[in-house]
Amino acid sequence: MGRRRVPDLYRAPFPLYTIKVDPKTGLVITAGGGGASKTGIKNAVHFLDLQLVGEQQYSASLLHAHDTDTRATMNLAVGDGVIAAGQDGSCSLMRFKHSRKGEEDNAAAKQAGNSEGKARRRGGKGDKRGQEDAAVSGDKSDTKDETSHISVTALAEVQSDLNPRDPLQKVVRFSPDMSLLLTGGTDGHIRVWEFPSLKKKYDFKAHEGEIEDLDMSPGNKHLVTVGRDFSCSVWSGSQLAMGLNWLETTPQIAEKSYRYMACRFGKVEDQKDALRLYTVQIPHKRDRKPPPCYLTKWDGKSFLPMLTAPCGSEVISSLAVSDSGTFLGLGTVTGSVAIYIAFSLQKLYYVQESHGIVVTDLAFLPDSLKGKDMKGNNETAMLSVAVDSRCQIHTVPNRRSFPIWLVLFLCGLMVVGVVLLLQYLFPGFI
Repeated sequence: MGRRRVPDLYRAPFPLYTIKVDPKTGLVITAGGGGASKTGIKNAVHFLDLQLVGEQQYSASLLHAHDTDTRATMNLAVGDGVIAAGQDGSCSLMRFKHSRKGEEDNAAAKQAGNSEGKARRRGGKGDKRGQEDAAVSGDKSDTKDETSHISVTALAEVQSDLNPRDPLQKVVRFSPDMSLLLTGGTDGHIRVWEFPSLKKKYDFKAHEGEIEDLDMSPGNKHLVTVGRDFSCSVWSGSQLAMGLNWLETTPQIAEKSYRYMACRFGKVEDQKDALRLYTVQIPHKRDRKPPPCYLTKWDGKSFLPMLTAPCGSEVISSLAVSDSGTFLGLGTVTGSVAIYIAFSLQKLYYVQESHGIVVTDLAFLPDSLKGKDMKGNNETAMLSVAVDSRCQIHTVPNRRSFPIWLVLFLCGLMVVGVVLLLQYLFPGFI
């Protein structure tokens, strides 16, 4: 039996490192590039239009490509029309606006009416020069769909990593209420800015060595950080509240044989006040016989471990949690993609080496995009990107179920059938 294959949703002309879905506009935003090396590989942020075709299939088209010059975007956070992009040791903030052709025409007509007198006074050369400037503008020339227009405006840039050797921002997040911008990098510092003012709120050493991941709980009550120093820490403001110890659930594993790799908070379906934290642990050293990686589920308020389960011997490279908190997504360094049930940590979906190389980021589709159902006849759908330049979508079809009235009707028929059979075999039974 051949290996299962997932068709490519989109293929970029450069390695892809990050992907996000903006629920307000319905845009899929993915980014990457070749960095500063003079190989001819571009660095850009691509805006994709995602459409549900039929009940289970998807298609994507490029709406706009925003050139990021010599810097590849390694990580993204998206919210309220703003992108926070990790580029080298900086966090670049950009505002994007998605408008349809009709909306643009109305706005242009209004503007033309207001400035008609000024336009008449300008010479023909000026008009020609303006058209040429528009033609070479990235915002115009890179738009592939004539019915849509994406404009991208630079807002600000902050230094998010001060490693003297090779500064690199590893992770960026907006707080759930969009009041804070949080970054972590190779210098081990967590830096927090108030948003949108970008007034620095905190700057503290959280880990020895690189920051691998971070996430903020709802209400901005707790910040969880993961470092390469074997620790996963919970912070209240800039003060350490506690360190997590997943080995409490697996005492047979030697200390420092594993390190934390990722962390994410997640909701609990049908439990409004409940909260969970999920972490991934990967082997610190690789053996000839690869040991398994592990998923751990924690109570998101008390931070007590609830369940730990192995998740395969392929080293995990990325983690995602669905908006409802029902599903977890995992990507591996060998290109495999899996979806797990958050409640039981059981594997629901798996494609071995779906990508040709390390999966760099994952993003679940929201239940609805711009008011449209985007899941179709699927329980969930998740996007994945990798260094192989491919973007794929992974779906779990709805499991077939029967209406309760049909089940009861069939049970009744079975009872009648059994009674008639007994009456036939044993006359006078009833």
